[in-house]
Amino acid sequence: MRLRHLALAVLALSACGPAGEAQVPANPPVQTAPPNAPDQKPAFPQQTRAPEQKLGVAYQVETLATGLNHPWSLAFLPDGSKLVTERAGALRILGADGKLSPAVTGLPAVYAEGQGGLFDVALDPDYAKNGLIYWTYAEAREGGGNGTTAARGKLVPGVAPRLENVQVIWRQAPALDSPLHFGGRLAFARDGALFITTGERSIQEGRVQAQHLDAALGKVIRIRPDGSIPADNPYVGNPQAKPEIWSMGHRNLQGATINPWSGQLWTAEHGAKGGDEINTPKAGKDYGWPTITYGEEYSGKPIGDGITQKAGMEQPIYYWDPVIAPSGLAFYDAGLFPAWKGSLFVGGLKGYLVRLTLKDDKVTGEERLLSELNFRIRDVRVGPDGAVYVVTDEDDGRVLRISPKG
Repeated sequence: MRLRHLALAVLALSACGPAGEAQVPANPPVQTAPPNAPDQKPAFPQQTRAPEQKLGVAYQVETLATGLNHPWSLAFLPDGSKLVTERAGALRILGADGKLSPAVTGLPAVYAEGQGGLFDVALDPDYAKNGLIYWTYAEAREGGGNGTTAARGKLVPGVAPRLENVQVIWRQAPALDSPLHFGGRLAFARDGALFITTGERSIQEGRVQAQHLDAALGKVIRIRPDGSIPADNPYVGNPQAKPEIWSMGHRNLQGATINPWSGQLWTAEHGAKGGDEINTPKAGKDYGWPTITYGEEYSGKPIGDGITQKAGMEQPIYYWDPVIAPSGLAFYDAGLFPAWKGSLFVGGLKGYLVRLTLKDDKVTGEERLLSELNFRIRDVRVGPDGAVYVVTDEDDGRVLRISPKG
């Protein structure tokens, strides 16, 4: 595998104070194009178009792997190798030496049409003892339709890596005949519960069910690692609701991570034409889709009643209009880049990596990185070494490592 190094430098325009106390000047926002829905107003200051904040961090980008078929996710194994999913249905191991393994055998069949395929991968919190990994994928269902599914199995590395004792732990219901909006991110909470994000499948039949508690469409799901339902889930005991539901009213959640300081779940959600969102989904809360939202239909018509606020529905922490098409999320909590400490990284399928400065769970600054490369950033992770890793959603997909320059 040939390695390529791309050196990038970012000029300093502002300084950063201690973690969580970044000093943001009154700079114009990064986005200068007019919004798709210019008459919509944010619910609070800097809910959108926060000031641009360049931190002056000089970094270099190293290509660890090429030739991947639309990679979707990345996870770090204890021996320094990495698991990489390819949307077409293959799980690969990228060795510390830069070599890619053959496809791991033992995966269930994947529905790889449209936006469907193999999605996220995560290690069990007790992986060192049990060897379990978890993944999400689009699955064709008996009787017709398809939906998001989560499974787990024991990873057996080696020359011919394989999965053993594969078990489906959750299936999205109802199944619908749509190749769109699967969601599919995984995040382990501090208490060991597993969050799974879903989409509402885009078609009207699914869109309206984002507001229905008897459907797992457009929801954040919370289960135990074995698929059982935690007793403290908000709808346990409600006969009209699916007990695995954590929050509702989502469109297509393709980013999820746990805030390492607060333990709170954070998500990134695709809007329509305008209205990409960052949320912190809480138990039993309704995040509005499709009743309230920023942005508009791709046709230019209003979505629903065209409103952005309603009593009993939550506001996003941040939204983009025009959109960035957000994907993976990662908080920077390592020491390799001191100036980035406390930042939230958001993959952008529009061709860049977004860095957000936060204070009191509000966005106070935005910076866009890697735009020179013009790659669709599908996932972003902070490695055990403190470097930032991204995967690019391309025919010739790549794994990139961002480290300090010099």
